[in-house]
Amino acid sequence: MMNNLRASRGFSLIEIIAVVFLIALAIGAVSISFSKSMSGAKVQAATRDMIAALRFTRGQAIVKGKETTFDLDLANNSYTAPGRPSVQLPKNMRLTMYTADQEITSETSGRIRFFADGASTGGHISVLMERVEWRINVDWLTGSVTREELHK
Repeated sequence: MMNNLRASRGFSLIEIIAVVFLIALAIGAVSISFSKSMSGAKVQAATRDMIAALRFTRGQAIVKGKETTFDLDLANNSYTAPGRPSVQLPKNMRLTMYTADQEITSETSGRIRFFADGASTGGHISVLMERVEWRINVDWLTGSVTREELHK
């Protein structure tokens, strides 16, 4: 009869602490994973908007039959398409740019020029946040705009 009482008493303090620790560990892992996926989604959305602005700039050059530029301000983390207001990226995102030498307007700004036939000066823009990087490529010959994810 004594053995039955001892077996039905419940959980020991060590067992309860172990379960609480495992639950806390699982919650921590899920929150880190969720945080990384949110960063990736934010960079992807910013990249998608920038691609739309680049394609708009190219379209304006073709429709109007004259050169247009897509301007980047790396110091202020912003970009501007012709006839549109400047777009400011979140502070925790960072831009880098590679473009033709004649399109660099200062140490922290530059542009990609599109011509009336759809061609461009070409280059690429990287949008970075934490460990997520998306690169936007602008082909110099055709002016086509594509993107690729480089690493997570």
